[in-house]
Amino acid sequence: MTTLPRKMLIDGEVGNSGAEEAQYDFDLFVIGAGSGGVRAARFSANFGAKVGICELPFHPISSEVIGGVGGTCVIRGCVPKKILVYGASYGGETEDARNYGWEINENVNFNWKKLLQKKTDEIIRLNGIYKKLLSNSGVKLFEGEGKIVGPNEVELTQLDGTKLSYSAKHILIATGSRAQRPNIPGQELGITSDEALSLEDLPKRAVVLGGGYIAVEFASIWRGFGATVDLFFRRELPLRGFDAEMRAVVARNLEGRGINFHPQTNLTELIRTENGIKVRTDHGEELMADLVLFATGRAPNTKRLNLEAVGVELDQTGAVKVDEYSRTNIPSIWAVGDVTNRVNLTPVALMEGTCFAKTLFGNQPSKPDYMHIPCAVFSIPPLSVVGLSEEEAIEQANGDVLVFTSTFNPMKNTISGRQEKSVMKLLVDAETDKVIGASMCGPDSPEIMQGIAVALKCGATKAQFDSTVGIHPSAAEEFVTMRSVTRRISATKAKTNL
Repeated sequence: MTTLPRKMLIDGEVGNSGAEEAQYDFDLFVIGAGSGGVRAARFSANFGAKVGICELPFHPISSEVIGGVGGTCVIRGCVPKKILVYGASYGGETEDARNYGWEINENVNFNWKKLLQKKTDEIIRLNGIYKKLLSNSGVKLFEGEGKIVGPNEVELTQLDGTKLSYSAKHILIATGSRAQRPNIPGQELGITSDEALSLEDLPKRAVVLGGGYIAVEFASIWRGFGATVDLFFRRELPLRGFDAEMRAVVARNLEGRGINFHPQTNLTELIRTENGIKVRTDHGEELMADLVLFATGRAPNTKRLNLEAVGVELDQTGAVKVDEYSRTNIPSIWAVGDVTNRVNLTPVALMEGTCFAKTLFGNQPSKPDYMHIPCAVFSIPPLSVVGLSEEEAIEQANGDVLVFTSTFNPMKNTISGRQEKSVMKLLVDAETDKVIGASMCGPDSPEIMQGIAVALKCGATKAQFDSTVGIHPSAAEEFVTMRSVTRRISATKAKTNL
């Protein structure tokens, strides 16, 4: 464990008299006003620091010269994506409602442009809220592109091209990441998640390349709106890194909703034709699409920050290398969020921003706790997990691990007639009885998993789960009524290749 030097805390304290403090325009200047940057700026200002922050001008679709206060999550990520997931879910809900007595005698029409406008209105509203949060905290917001020209100097290029220079005792990089395109012929015909959230027209035929959560979520969205969707990915199952059993459940549910799976298949070329985009694969297949989404990963936004010239160390992907306290190798320069070589999730960026402010200006050495980070894939139905997957438990557990699972068709489906399984799983350390992992695929799983995450954070045991009264009738009660061990696994079990 690294102990934060006391001298660094003293240097970071605000309000100390002396010439050293007076020579800087700001105690802290933040480049990037997304989730992590805004949180760090606000909390630092609340501790008494003089804080400046810069962000590119607002637009729903990002580039190297446009962005917006609120960042990826608020403007072109989690929030608008979840709005579309909600919208897509109503298609299936409407069909299920017929068996609950709702008499829907005609086809239900869907207005894509109305939903798109509602989504845009919401992100504009949130952009304004984030600006107000900064203003109310006393943070000075600059609109323009920032780059680092010295260990304590930031250059800001304003919208009209004029340049301003500010000195800062500490500089925080919080510029996030951007979606990437694969290097194949015709790549310019495809889109990324940015454009997917702002389409003028809803596609009738969509091809998605990628097996991660973005790919699975957009496949669910477009299929929910009635499009034909083909999902291509390199592995046998989507969602690499998640529990293999739960990945299989997600795959079955998505295929059950009509998504066409193409495992172990990559795209090799896109060709524009009169009838749409011709898609070619490495298996020699061809199919036509109105839209091709590349959900093939993201890269940190570091190219235009001048970091190499200043000496900030980057890893092979271009991410900023930081230690457990968000420090780079340059003492005055720090970094949080998706621009770093750490966990890339919006809630994690918020946590890192908070810890940064406490450490530097609150005199409370604080580092993020990455244990038991819950996450969700907002497929339809969704998947949510916390703690270890079964594969991770096999690798990390000191002794045997007990696996408890429950597979059921949700009560709601007994009347609607939908055949779609929900699966819950708990992993328990056989020696200590502690629950070390939990996962669920099924309706409301993210809402349920948040509470399970608190339990794991507190070190809950299986006995404590068992002694907790369930809420009946609910899916959530399954987590406290699983009594029989499904299987016992050992750390010596062979690893999966899925």
